[in-house]
Amino acid sequence: MAGSSETVYIKADRNVEVTKPVVTLGDVLTMECSNPAVMAKLKTIKLLKFHHTDKKHQNRIAVSILKVIQCIHECCPNLDVQNMGETDFIVTYEEQQTSGGMMHYTKIVLVVIISFTGAAFSIMAFNNDVDVPKMFSQIYELMTGQQSDGFTILELTYCIGLIIGILTFFNHFGKKKFTVDPTPMEVEMRLYENDIQTTLIETYSRKEKELDVGSTDSNGSHRT
Repeated sequence: MAGSSETVYIKADRNVEVTKPVVTLGDVLTMECSNPAVMAKLKTIKLLKFHHTDKKHQNRIAVSILKVIQCIHECCPNLDVQNMGETDFIVTYEEQQTSGGMMHYTKIVLVVIISFTGAAFSIMAFNNDVDVPKMFSQIYELMTGQQSDGFTILELTYCIGLIIGILTFFNHFGKKKFTVDPTPMEVEMRLYENDIQTTLIETYSRKEKELDVGSTDSNGSHRT
């Protein structure tokens, strides 16, 4: 049993993914304590168990940090727990998947084709909407006094500038980033993930399905 002078600091990320149905505190938390023996003991404490591990069931649960503190105090009653992370977090069970395979590369090809087709359609729709060819024709005739044949230096530089503008805006080309700043796509994806996680936590809380103090079954684990 830990003495009253000992303190453990715990930190949980907003969303934690596990690959084992039986989840311990060490799987979902980052912990720090001056007593290595106490910290090693805390990491083995069972937090919850996913009873359904197939794709037909939702293998996700929101967990309150109070439930974590309760589990710690059941093991070490005199331990002072300081939470440095989220007050509520999501635990998602995902089976370990092997990388590679024909299906993986097929998905990549399909995503590339869909993205390319969608981007091309959007650019063409914009050009038709504002009548870019007519505008270029008028500018060319105004500057040179000659009739445009539809393929001049204006169209060429517009295509080159469009490519440079897209690469500069998205700050990304293949695996290379031009600056250390996150790309706009990365920023939008993080905002989207934060919105999803907030919605999930609030939904579980309103439906009283969040793993909180007192929400255990006869085996001391949460059923999902």
